[in-house]
Amino acid sequence: MQIQLQLLFFICFIFQTTCVLVSSALECITSQNPSKVAYTITVSQSGDANFTTIADALSSIPPNNNKWIKIFLKPGTYKEQIQIEWKECIFLEGSDSTTTTITFEAHDTTSESCTFSVDADNFLAKGITFKNSYNRVLKGVNPNPVPAVALKISGDKHAFYSCGFEGYQDTLWDDHGRHYFNSCYIEGAVDFIWGNGQSVYEQCAINVTGGGFITAQGRESANETSGFVFRGCKISGTGHADLGRAYRSFSRVIFINSSFSNVVNAEGWFIWNQQGHEKDVTYAEVDCTGPGADISKRVPWMKKLEISEVGQYVTQEFIDQDGWIARQPI
Repeated sequence: MQIQLQLLFFICFIFQTTCVLVSSALECITSQNPSKVAYTITVSQSGDANFTTIADALSSIPPNNNKWIKIFLKPGTYKEQIQIEWKECIFLEGSDSTTTTITFEAHDTTSESCTFSVDADNFLAKGITFKNSYNRVLKGVNPNPVPAVALKISGDKHAFYSCGFEGYQDTLWDDHGRHYFNSCYIEGAVDFIWGNGQSVYEQCAINVTGGGFITAQGRESANETSGFVFRGCKISGTGHADLGRAYRSFSRVIFINSSFSNVVNAEGWFIWNQQGHEKDVTYAEVDCTGPGADISKRVPWMKKLEISEVGQYVTQEFIDQDGWIARQPI
């Protein structure tokens, strides 16, 4: 009996300790000034920096880091496949999204195709283009596209500023967690913004390069807080696409004050394999403009939101109730 009690106390101690570690890791230490980073690591392919590869720079950061560390990439095309695990509070900054690119060509499986993936909380990127070059062919014509992910994010409190995401199918895997995108460029044709993230996209340019679907959001129940909200975005391109297809039975995508060119199909949305769940899916358009924003031929089950409902999709209410965005060193 005594041995059992000791074992129980030990398990409880380990559980409590783990909880403390997880809790503390969810908030990066920023001292008195949230704009400060602990230190900056530089990367350059020419050798005039701390490291010549992103992988080596990331390896220098200790696991369970809780202070913001910046990795600054000098201009260049970095052909690397990167996965970040157990390393939080990383700020990855490029010189500019037009001169700083992380690219790879992979397509074996969806998870293994990712050029760049983050499986940790508290990640920030600015001025970088993430690219998967597979499927991308001249004029955006590819008869047999397969998943080829440029970026996968599977952690809480991620933000991207002036970044690019280029691919053809499954370009941006917005997997789970709260995410914020500001002034980004997103390119693709088939389900190229997808996953079960709880995310806001503000002032982003969405370029449709083939026939398909812009979003495939994966909310699975009414209790899940996930969904994609697009505010002040612009959709254009050379292809044609629905705004979204129901990847799961409670899929949720909202476009607010956005501009649609005629690349957006007249019906707007596709129920796909979720027939019978039309009432559960939340697809809505609020005060959108442009030739593709004509809702007269939209699917009849598209939601019409009341003014009071629109308020819950403001950035602060939907993903930033605890003010984490302002505490990032941007």
